[in-house]
Amino acid sequence: MLLITACIRPALQKYTPLNVLVNACLCSTAKHNDTTTNHGKTTLPKKPWRKNFRKKHASNEHLTWEDRLSDSVTPLWKLSYEEQLQRKQKHQETILLHLSDQLLFGESTRPEDASTSSPTSPKSTKLSFPLQPIIPSPVREGYRNKSTFSVNRGVDGNPKTVGFYVGTGKASNIVCVNADHLLNIPERHKLVARCYQDFLRRSPLQPCLLFHDGGHWREVTVRTNAAGHIMVIVYFHPQRLNQEEIKGHKSSLVEYFTQGPGAICQLDSLYFQESSKTRCTNEESPYQLLHGQSHIYEEVMGFKFRISADAFFQVNQGAAELLYRTVGEMCLPNGGKEGGTLLDLCCGTGAIGITMSPRVHRVIGIELIQQAVEDARHNAALNHTQNCEFLPGKAEVVLPRLMEVLDSTGDSEGPLTAVVNPARAGLHYRVIRAIRNHPSIHRLVYISCKPEGEAMRNFRELCCHPDPEKKLTGQAFRPTVAVPVDMFPHTPHCELLVVFER
Repeated sequence: MLLITACIRPALQKYTPLNVLVNACLCSTAKHNDTTTNHGKTTLPKKPWRKNFRKKHASNEHLTWEDRLSDSVTPLWKLSYEEQLQRKQKHQETILLHLSDQLLFGESTRPEDASTSSPTSPKSTKLSFPLQPIIPSPVREGYRNKSTFSVNRGVDGNPKTVGFYVGTGKASNIVCVNADHLLNIPERHKLVARCYQDFLRRSPLQPCLLFHDGGHWREVTVRTNAAGHIMVIVYFHPQRLNQEEIKGHKSSLVEYFTQGPGAICQLDSLYFQESSKTRCTNEESPYQLLHGQSHIYEEVMGFKFRISADAFFQVNQGAAELLYRTVGEMCLPNGGKEGGTLLDLCCGTGAIGITMSPRVHRVIGIELIQQAVEDARHNAALNHTQNCEFLPGKAEVVLPRLMEVLDSTGDSEGPLTAVVNPARAGLHYRVIRAIRNHPSIHRLVYISCKPEGEAMRNFRELCCHPDPEKKLTGQAFRPTVAVPVDMFPHTPHCELLVVFER
């Protein structure tokens, strides 16, 4: 940590130390922001989902378990790639026509997820802004660089089966099916899953299928890069084991993957996380490096990025390059260096900001996960970029105070452009409010892997008429262009970039 900070500090001395200024502003409001609500959230109707599930479940009983899993994880696997792209293009157009409905008619409805129910037909028949053709993925099979395999009862009833689920917990019909046949999973990931299953079946400990039923071994995550390096993270529920007992099982895990049958995987990193929660951060329960290197590295557009165990990175490296190039073109449409400041919200390990850093005067990134922020800072130093600064914390807490700092100190360094790449839950309403109410932000690029979900609420709040009750007082944005990028072949999903301007 000290070495990383020492490397980065000289590169940032010429800029105002925003982390200090923002943290000072946050101290007085931290307690107030401990709990937040998701205002304006729309809940999807449950009955159509249930009806659709029952119908789908009844119709696939004649299929093999492998085909059922393929239909669940990669629903488009039977279509040619050209047909997949056509279907995705049409789906994105339908979603954006719903956005047009909301902007024209003031309706707050949204299309439902195409995987659970047929979306309602939009009233609009033509978009008011161009939807460009979908950008194909350069790699269509085995493209995922991150896979998380579950542990549960298999088709044969063995509870130590590693793969993906078919069925639901609510219906009590979960079956864990091996993923060897799935088109989007690389062979090295499948090999690790097979070896982990073999290790579990050799272990005297039981798997943790339900926390209240006991058991210890849980899911496993595999991360790889284009160079072939591989990182594995094993999740473990300690239950009532003491640390000495856990140490023995960790040693068995290391021995299996370094000297036993699992050595065939040739792991570069083996991590272990103890947790009594379904998910927890590195701060809550540190990832323990049991073997190998602490990080793997990936190269995108000539820049090198360090990836930690829990850091976000796009799952399709080849398509990520196309995505980031497109983001650059959308943020700076004239193709040259415009200067100004880029706000990179939900920045992860800093990939978007760093790849755009040569074309802007300054990059300020905000990221919730502390380890990802450390990775981003390390990546900035690694790539000798001296105009990037990354701030940890919730975007809805940090951004409004950051805007106040930029206004009061004049540190915005010219026009502000924002790029946001949130999780499926979309942006918090305070983030939208901060963007909407800051007059210096003229262009916003919104990246969403599920635009028909909560992102649609964000779109509506960005583009609606000023609403003093919601404290949306700034000039409205308007969508000017949208570009789909196929990040997930064989699935209905893709990344959609929408440019908003005012």
